[in-house]
Amino acid sequence: MGFFGWFTWAAKRVVSLRPVAQRAGATTLLDGFKGYLQTDGYSGYNPACEQYTLISVGCMDHVQRKFKDALDAAPKKKTNQTNTVDKAAVALALIKKLYNIERQIKDLSEKQADFTSEHIKAYRQQNSIPILEEIKAFLDTNVSKVPKDSLTGIAIHYMLNQWKKLTVYCTCGELRISNILAENAIRPFVVGRKAWLFADTPQGAHASAVCYSIVESAKHNGLEPYHYIHDLLTRLPYAETVDEIETLLPWNINKSQ
Repeated sequence: MGFFGWFTWAAKRVVSLRPVAQRAGATTLLDGFKGYLQTDGYSGYNPACEQYTLISVGCMDHVQRKFKDALDAAPKKKTNQTNTVDKAAVALALIKKLYNIERQIKDLSEKQADFTSEHIKAYRQQNSIPILEEIKAFLDTNVSKVPKDSLTGIAIHYMLNQWKKLTVYCTCGELRISNILAENAIRPFVVGRKAWLFADTPQGAHASAVCYSIVESAKHNGLEPYHYIHDLLTRLPYAETVDEIETLLPWNINKSQ
């Protein structure tokens, strides 16, 4: 059994496969990396953050999904019941306010060419922080009022456990409220992966991860994967030095032509 890890840098996307019990995958791939690492709540990323002093950033989309699952599973109220609001609905309404602010920021960025990351940070400090404080107060008030193993309880505990990471995006205008862009980018790859599910050997899985990485890095750099791989395999046999090989990388190949 194993899992595929997905990592996006400025110019490349790397797919890595590691056995489920082995948590060194992220640590190995992130060797030498500095800065922010935005992920879901999977604890396997924590050793890399600690070892390389990375700033861990949470994903609000994952929180939102947990509360939505709780709301969808809640029994439907009858018409004669008291008109009480489900706690998951309250949480979702507050989280929605945070996303509304992000849409406002996007609109301002599109309309104002001089709307920099510092402006984004200031806008979030002024508008998002008060909402986050309201959410934190709501969580602290209700964490003991719902069963811990209920879907709402799970969502509340998850958000509280991730709280520090979930608020980091307000400290830097370059960050995003969630890693949904990475998830959207990986979706075609995940759909394909589900078509065959298993690799017979670790070597085969590694070979698949290499192929995924080449294709996704080509797409990430605006290259059509088939044409890039065709060009790569045509020119690679004639590359004799490291510099010549590096000119064939997806983020360099346009410059070398």
